[in-house]
Amino acid sequence: MIRIPLRPLPRILEARAEGRNPAHIERENLRLRHEQMRDLARRRAEWRLLFLAALFFMGFALIGARMGLLAASPPHEPMPYQGEEIAAYRAEIQDRNGRILATNLVTNSLYAEMRYMVDGARAARELARIFPDIDAERLAARLTDPDRRFVWIRTRLSPEQVQAVHDIGEPGLLFGPREMRLYPNGRLAAHVLGGTSFGQQGVNAAEIVGTGGIEHRLDATLRDPDRAERPMRLSLDLTVQAIAAEVLDGGVSMLGARAGSATVMDARTGEIVAMVSLPDFDPNDRPAPPTEGDPTDSPLFNHAVQGVYELGSVMKAFGVAQALELDLVTPETMIDTRAPLRIGGHAINDFRNYGAEMSVRDVFVRSSNIGTARLAQMIGADRQRDFLQRFGFLEPASVELAETARARPQFPDRWTEISSMTISYGHGLSTSPLQLAAAYAALVNGGTRVEPTLLRRATAAPGERLISERTSAMMRALMRQVVTTGTASMAEVEGFVFGGKTGTADKPDPSGGYAEDRVIATFAGAFPLDDPRYVVVITLDEPNETSSGEARRTAGWTVVPVAAEIVRRTAPLLGLRPRDDARATAAIEAALQLR
Repeated sequence: MIRIPLRPLPRILEARAEGRNPAHIERENLRLRHEQMRDLARRRAEWRLLFLAALFFMGFALIGARMGLLAASPPHEPMPYQGEEIAAYRAEIQDRNGRILATNLVTNSLYAEMRYMVDGARAARELARIFPDIDAERLAARLTDPDRRFVWIRTRLSPEQVQAVHDIGEPGLLFGPREMRLYPNGRLAAHVLGGTSFGQQGVNAAEIVGTGGIEHRLDATLRDPDRAERPMRLSLDLTVQAIAAEVLDGGVSMLGARAGSATVMDARTGEIVAMVSLPDFDPNDRPAPPTEGDPTDSPLFNHAVQGVYELGSVMKAFGVAQALELDLVTPETMIDTRAPLRIGGHAINDFRNYGAEMSVRDVFVRSSNIGTARLAQMIGADRQRDFLQRFGFLEPASVELAETARARPQFPDRWTEISSMTISYGHGLSTSPLQLAAAYAALVNGGTRVEPTLLRRATAAPGERLISERTSAMMRALMRQVVTTGTASMAEVEGFVFGGKTGTADKPDPSGGYAEDRVIATFAGAFPLDDPRYVVVITLDEPNETSSGEARRTAGWTVVPVAAEIVRRTAPLLGLRPRDDARATAAIEAALQLR
């Protein structure tokens, strides 16, 4: 028999002495120990549950507090994921009628990953056949370099090039989707649009940034994600732009000019309907800026905005207008025009001898330097400077182009009497054709200043009054007479009452003084003059008209026919109907008692 040890011994001995069964004591002992163990386990479980409950409470309390903070903080839009956090969106650009000038096109980049490359040398040879500008040996060295993991090859590919690369069959050549900027009209409006390039680039996205023109000036607006689906509407009319470019190109070629510009502006709002500069470029393949030579020879140079020139006799309109506005003269006031006019050791002469005196009307219509200088003497240097300042000639143009900031007008620090006299007929003050167009708009629109703009305007608030409506009407009549009886007879456009002022300015010679055989020819005008709607400014750099066997460089022979052809072809497209020229001209002149 196996004896089971019993504990505790005193109780066992006591139970034996009393004649009780000691096994009952052991069982009672075990029961008590089990109850103690069970109570201990229960207490431990209760503490665990309490600890877990506290943890859950604290967790939910933190989540609730965070939700409360988020609800109380200002809302913000999360940035969309654009592939490696590169913002690739860019708004379209359209003309005033909704025709596309700039848009985005989905394309691919090409890169190589060395871990997948099978035969880098063969891939380089095949790529050189597809892309002739690639140096096969140099690319092969990069594709077989064991220390390289990644190689950029091309930033954008055409669909045909993508297929050709696919056909190589090299697994290490990979494509990355991205958008590129596309200008479907090629060179048309190139200087206005400017162009773009890739900024920050990744495998699956590329940043498009403006590099010139309106693309650069309004880059932040075009890249704003809030307006990515809303196109930017410009004031340009694509059809008028195309005609102006075609006519100007013909004039530059026919007259052998180095360059030219054409600006058509709404005389009431300052909206630029067309802006052309030649030579031009294709913004789809924008050339690099020049690093040497004359920057004006570069196709990137915008002659309408950056071309700061002495513009010659087109500036006479402002001297005449100021003299009329100050009631110093009337159109019939006689002015001493005896030649030469000597002042401070300088002699001022006219293109031809106009006699001893001329009326103010003839001074303007026949373009007398001496007569205009006499008016400047009457006005005074301080008043003349203030007048030209108000017309915007002494500060850069404010149009939405990146290039305007660098195109600062040039004028003398000391505005002396001789300075005011030469400036009155266009020498001594250099300005841009765009500023001239805005100033002529104020001359003909009733006398209020306009701010030139390339953005479509639904309405435009009247600007500062610069001259009275009466003076503006006089200037329109005088500008019309320049065409009917003066230096711009070839500017007559039947049915559209065109008028303006010619200007021929000798170009400065790099060695000093002025060149005798190189000029800037300009015509600034408006149409229809009985109800002015549009201003036209055309410039040609070094034109030569040789149909008669001798070189003729004056604006009347060179730039005026170009301006007339632009008006003849664009006026109907601008919604203008032909009218009776004789009746309209008579109405203009009769209102001012000029006939």
